[in-house]
Amino acid sequence: MSPAKPEREPLVYLNYTQAELDAAYNQAAYQPNIQQLRDRWIANSERTRQRIGPPLRLPYGPTEIEQLDLFRTDRDTDGGGAPIFVFIHGGAWRAGSAKTYAAPAEMFTRAGAHYIVPDFVWVQDAGGSLFPMAEQVCRAVAWVYENAASFGGDRERIYVGGHSSGAHLAAVALTTDWRREFGLPADLIKGGMCSSGMYDLAPVRLSHRNSYVNFTDEMVEALSPQRRIDRLGAPLIVAYGTCETPEFQRQARDFAAAVKAAGKPVDLLVGQHYAHLELPETLCNPNGLLGAAVLEQMRLA
Repeated sequence: MSPAKPEREPLVYLNYTQAELDAAYNQAAYQPNIQQLRDRWIANSERTRQRIGPPLRLPYGPTEIEQLDLFRTDRDTDGGGAPIFVFIHGGAWRAGSAKTYAAPAEMFTRAGAHYIVPDFVWVQDAGGSLFPMAEQVCRAVAWVYENAASFGGDRERIYVGGHSSGAHLAAVALTTDWRREFGLPADLIKGGMCSSGMYDLAPVRLSHRNSYVNFTDEMVEALSPQRRIDRLGAPLIVAYGTCETPEFQRQARDFAAAVKAAGKPVDLLVGQHYAHLELPETLCNPNGLLGAAVLEQMRLA
């Protein structure tokens, strides 16, 4: 008599057990050299700051964390102000800073765009809520629009992008009702780039991330950009790498498919053989997967 096969753990989402879903929202489970990539990104950002000089450090709100790094371009060919790219950093909502995301600045400033990275509160410092950081990110974008002329920016050419949890927050900004919530033009953002993000928080709530994010029904509904596509008014780039976790790949595909089904412009970029922290490095290269796509979207290619 053959031994009985061990019973599989119960499924908690799609075809995932709890352990499998936890791993699917844990980059380290699929990228064992992730710390090496983090350290490389920080080193690349420091070299960029040494090469092109430090950014302007400007407040966009009243609290200490509400400041942004502004790398200005000296290229303004028509005298009407240069386009602006606002990058929202990642870090699983609980890490990361503007200082360590300077690496793409040189590419953008050389191409003729201002590059801005805001800092914002980490989730563990906001009582486990994602609402404060989402609100701060949107206020940073609003500040950029209202103050663009002061640094030679064109407020009619603001683009927003982000990576990982920063892609989630960028997508929140892209699906914000700017007129109702801020009294600003509905089409304030002219284009978006969301790389390796999460756009429906329902499965994330079921994963290990609920150990440090106090997910609520209200949060999942309000801060799931895939449920707010009717508010999306800008052309969108969605990207993921084929060596990322299966959930980060699925989230990107599903978000792009939903945007397309809504009849809105979207390009889905698949980074062949790229892992989670390798893909954003292509934003530092005008010929890289993300760099080339964003410069084309901004008409700076």
